[in-house]
Amino acid sequence: MQDYSYIGSELELFSQAYNWKNYYGNLIQKYLQGRVLEVGAGIGATTEFLCKGHQKEWLCLEPDPILTEKIDLKISVGRVPACCKSRVGTSADLASNDWFDTIIYMDVLEHIKDDRTEVKTVTQHLSAGGYLVVLAPAHQWLFTPFDRAIGHYRRYNKQSLSSTIPRSLNCIQLIYLDSIGLLASLGNRFVLKSKTPTKQQIQLWDKVMIPLSRNIDPILQYSLGKSVLGIWQKQS
Repeated sequence: MQDYSYIGSELELFSQAYNWKNYYGNLIQKYLQGRVLEVGAGIGATTEFLCKGHQKEWLCLEPDPILTEKIDLKISVGRVPACCKSRVGTSADLASNDWFDTIIYMDVLEHIKDDRTEVKTVTQHLSAGGYLVVLAPAHQWLFTPFDRAIGHYRRYNKQSLSSTIPRSLNCIQLIYLDSIGLLASLGNRFVLKSKTPTKQQIQLWDKVMIPLSRNIDPILQYSLGKSVLGIWQKQS
């Protein structure tokens, strides 16, 4: 693997979005069993929320060695459970005997230029009956300078995300999340047009908008939102 350095600046900014991480974490927690692969684990901020320690193994796969060092530090001081380990690399670097019960992409797939090849490659390491979980920013018409600045190639809707998934996987759930955040994103896209959200804006979104979305999204049957969440299961 060639040396890789992540160009984004949002990892620390979003690391304390506790309500947001708890929201989608509760929706996917039951699928995080056995051996879990987290692709593009970043600084391990999402790992801290999602990994509860009952998994057999949780592999944080991250191509940036500097970010991987931050994950290793969290493992060494116990900020993430002992079942976690890190590895520098991408899905292409996985060994033929690397098998996982669940593979997750948490706001990562949009950073990968050839997303279809990525998903095809990684699902070859998914056990029969295993789950692929993808969370990604929704709606290409919301693409902003901030997306471009942090290395996003695209945003997804249900159809475009589904089109990246191999036919050997069956869709279990495909929904939009954060309807209130969608309205805020519309305001930023067409009014504010800011390149980077401030810490205060992130806190407002996480502490005020996410609790509202968590109540309203089910009423709207998860039909609106600024993020899309998909869960697929590999055929046995």
